[in-house]
Amino acid sequence: MKSSKLASTLLAVAVGLIGCGKEEPKKPAAAVAPPAPSIEIKIGHVGPLTGGIAHLGKDNENGARLAIEEANAAKIKIDGKDAKFVLVAEDDQADPKVGTTVAQKLVDAKVAGVVGHLNSGTSIPASAIYNQAGIPVISGSATNPKLTEQGFKVQFRTVGRDDQQGPAIASYLAVTKKPKLVAVIDDATAYGEGIANEVEKTLKAANIKVLPREKGTDKTTDWKAVLTKVKGKNADAVFYGGMDATGGPLLKQGRELGMKAVFSFGDGACTDDMTKLAGAAADGLLCSQAGLPPQAADKKFLEAYKKRFNVDPILYAPFTYDGANLLIEAMKKANSADPAKYLPELAKNSFKGATGNIAFDEKGDRKDAEMTIFTMKDGKLAPVAIIKGGKTTDYAEFMKATAQAPSTPAPAPAAAPAAEPAKDAPKAEAKK
Repeated sequence: MKSSKLASTLLAVAVGLIGCGKEEPKKPAAAVAPPAPSIEIKIGHVGPLTGGIAHLGKDNENGARLAIEEANAAKIKIDGKDAKFVLVAEDDQADPKVGTTVAQKLVDAKVAGVVGHLNSGTSIPASAIYNQAGIPVISGSATNPKLTEQGFKVQFRTVGRDDQQGPAIASYLAVTKKPKLVAVIDDATAYGEGIANEVEKTLKAANIKVLPREKGTDKTTDWKAVLTKVKGKNADAVFYGGMDATGGPLLKQGRELGMKAVFSFGDGACTDDMTKLAGAAADGLLCSQAGLPPQAADKKFLEAYKKRFNVDPILYAPFTYDGANLLIEAMKKANSADPAKYLPELAKNSFKGATGNIAFDEKGDRKDAEMTIFTMKDGKLAPVAIIKGGKTTDYAEFMKATAQAPSTPAPAPAAAPAAEPAKDAPKAEAKK
């Protein structure tokens, strides 16, 4: 009995142990989907982020940044891969030497395209570097004609040229103010000297006498000697080719010397900052911008810009926004971020952007670019006229006629093959 009970007990324990060691069949693991393939696409932006016109450089950068952030939110695919666009921002300090250095830096970083530079004086020398590397570059603010006269097929711009802008402001000055003697001053930069040349040429063609050229630099803030000479000649109008950082002091000092002349400027000094720099003396100035004014840009862009940066665009942010979007649209059409593959699409693209319809001519210039004339009133720039194709239209009438509808960057069919920018680099300059 004892042996039988012991055997039964041992048998029960053994069965229990076998039961405890029994493994439940494992459920098959859920299949983990491989991550979607992705591609990082770098787009460079260059402008002065330090120095006297850093506010304009940051404005331009903001435009490009907004376009890239919106593209990422749209979850674009390029060549079947999720595209992640990255803005690589560089500061060229509005200095040609720094401009070429950062251009090479972007080439070495293997950017797929570049938006910039802000200034003609930096854009022109940098363009040769981008051209050699085959990297498309779109400026939203450089206006010197030389930029797109060099034959570089990678260079484009979304604004007009100084040989359009100079005649526009000169003609408006001549017709509305009827000066008999005009002093033309420039800051010895590619932009300043270039637009001053165009203004002088137009004034002389209208049989208006122009004094011998006076010059400063893009750092000059003491203009008293130049202005005293101009005042002594009894000039009844002054045109200055340069930026707001130097144009503001020139205007202020002119009024302090008792000059009654009409002061006029190109787009480099066509900003609300002229009020900060010249004070009450800024009221009544005339100036031009190479394109539609920021407030005439697409409403959707203006609202998005204000929401993202908590300020309104100053000058050319809508044009750099369009520049970045043009690069992205060309990549989408080519289904590639390879510059050699998407460049032909960029050249022939026709695009509805924040600044209207954009198509490039064979040189890479924007077709049918508008020019806007402003006056300063109560400390704020007010657009007064739009000049397009040589025809001047009152600004209010132009806006009524165009009745701008909200536009989302959406490309359309072909335009003209694009092509070529400039070659020799001029001196340093504070913008265009």
